[in-house]
Amino acid sequence: MQLLVNIDVEDVERAIAFYRDALGLRLERRLFEGSVAEMLGAPVKIYLLAKSSGTAPFAGAAAGRNYKRHWTPVHLDFEVADVEAAAERAVAAGARLEGRIESFAWGRQAKLSDPFGNGFCVVQLSSEGYPS
Repeated sequence: MQLLVNIDVEDVERAIAFYRDALGLRLERRLFEGSVAEMLGAPVKIYLLAKSSGTAPFAGAAAGRNYKRHWTPVHLDFEVADVEAAAERAVAAGARLEGRIESFAWGRQAKLSDPFGNGFCVVQLSSEGYPS
């Protein structure tokens, strides 16, 4: 099995620039007449999917897509070597830092959101990492 990550965005060009500048991903190719961008540089392929605001995410959805900050129980964590530098780079590219960088026994994390309201974290693990 292979994991593929799909992220709905309102503007695929802006999303390519954000994920390139914020997280160091690179555009591999465009698909479906340019409405999808395949980004490499993480352990999984990340696809940025152009979806207009207000469109239904699935048949019968009670609400359409909304690119203001939203919460979902699934988000991405990007493991980095330096959480401060990664958070600064993401903010400079257009992310919003959501609170202070936090420290835990397992490492440090910064909670952010991309320009399309999708939450993500940059995580710097300690030498022990997550507890077993």
